[in-house]
Amino acid sequence: MKFLTTLFAVLLVTATNAQELAVVLQGKKFGYIDRTGQLVIPAQYDRAQPFSDGLAAVAVGKSWGFIDLSGNMVIEPQFSNAKSFSDGLCLVNKDKSWVYIDKTGATKTMPVSERPYDFQGGVAFIRVDGKVGLMDPSGSIIAEPIYEEVRSPVGGLARVKKDGLFGVVATSGQTYLDPVYENIDISPNGIIVAKKDGVIGLIDQDKAFLPVDGAERIWPFLDGAPLTYARKGGQMGFIDAQGKWVIEPQYERARAFRNGLAPVYMDGKWGYVDTQGNMVIEPQYRDAEIFGTDGLAPVKINKLWGFIDSSGTLVIPDDYDISVAFMGFLESGDEKGFIDGLARVKYKKDWGFIDTQGNVLGGTWYRQAELFSK
Repeated sequence: MKFLTTLFAVLLVTATNAQELAVVLQGKKFGYIDRTGQLVIPAQYDRAQPFSDGLAAVAVGKSWGFIDLSGNMVIEPQFSNAKSFSDGLCLVNKDKSWVYIDKTGATKTMPVSERPYDFQGGVAFIRVDGKVGLMDPSGSIIAEPIYEEVRSPVGGLARVKKDGLFGVVATSGQTYLDPVYENIDISPNGIIVAKKDGVIGLIDQDKAFLPVDGAERIWPFLDGAPLTYARKGGQMGFIDAQGKWVIEPQYERARAFRNGLAPVYMDGKWGYVDTQGNMVIEPQYRDAEIFGTDGLAPVKINKLWGFIDSSGTLVIPDDYDISVAFMGFLESGDEKGFIDGLARVKYKKDWGFIDTQGNVLGGTWYRQAELFSK
């Protein structure tokens, strides 16, 4: 039974990974590779976008259509522009007008908005008379357009601005926090950074405001991280979810914790500290990013980047540039290292993926390569 359970788990992971594809530019055409590096959808498109919600927009000539993960053209090329599917809907431009379509390509009638917006996290913005609200994929208004500004949801919560002050609404449409704050920033773990009456602090999941002593700015918590970085007196330190200074401000710059380590900058170099403030990896790098979920972190030693483990050992030489959005699409978060065992890197003039041993995925480099998605 244990063997069968293990086998099922392996097959499940394999099937899940098999559904993730990355768009690549080979020669002058775009295609898609799987996580083994195999070109599973031939490079035949003039332009292409990453997969989202099971479909990807591809251009044949000047017209955009949509393919599924098997490469079947499920919505024929007919649009002059196209966004990405989310929550079963997508914005496309046809006959010089933006409309929503479903996965069959049928046009969906939605409330009139002065500007169309993509769906994200189960909602889309709607703008009426210059004010913004939220609607769901059925077209129902779940937050009336009464706000001057609405931000994209984080963990089911969206920042809103009304009468110059900020509050929070849930994607269900209910008011989570009244707009009485001078600023708000939402963390994926539900902790909210807020400013009220000139004081910066945290709002916990019980909606209590916790002032943070002397804080000039607090950055959102990385999902699952016990600490986040904050500035006091022009220096960076770290606070916990109760707003207590766990590592006193002493660094010129800092980034988020992951795997128990965070990059910090002092005296012109980057190193890493643990959650007790011990300098585990001495400052020595020109630049440094947070650790990936696979236990490696990108570091810049001279002009290029390599990857270190949690002991500071350089396990992948500094032969690469690391990726940012370069085809017009934003990455999720600020990830610039390993995601599920692969890192997108640039080697000389080409892009590709390496594994945690530094092997090039499929032994192939491409003119361009996007992150894996499904």
